[in-house]
Amino acid sequence: MAYTLEQVSAKLEIHDLLYRYAELIDAKAFDQLNEVFTDDAFIDYTALGGEKGNLPETIDFLQRSLTDAFPSHQHLNANCQITLATEHDISQATGRIMCFNPMEMAAKEGQSKLMMCGLWYLDDYVKVDGIWKIQRRVEEKSWVKVI
Repeated sequence: MAYTLEQVSAKLEIHDLLYRYAELIDAKAFDQLNEVFTDDAFIDYTALGGEKGNLPETIDFLQRSLTDAFPSHQHLNANCQITLATEHDISQATGRIMCFNPMEMAAKEGQSKLMMCGLWYLDDYVKVDGIWKIQRRVEEKSWVKVI
């Protein structure tokens, strides 16, 4: 299937959105997540032991859980499978995004462990005022290893 320029642009803009999400999470800039999520977003991190809720609840959860327990982490998004709603409607899309996420875990006496996670983000995207945002994100666990 050949893509139109509008379809290519939509997919690239969604890729940028995904990379911005990872950048904000890894920088612990949780208060800026409104840049990537809609105001009415639903986020579900329960597959890996997290919480689910709206954007303010998610920001609160991330501030509580990632700030001290996980001093550093990286989110690598790959295999971005983006599907536009229809051939002609490029204002909505879905995605299945692979994420590789190594996380340093704080341990006793200044030591740390490494938790490595493989997961999928199952996303719904919508274009709001000309900007793509995540309206729904659900994590799907693939694997976890603690070293």
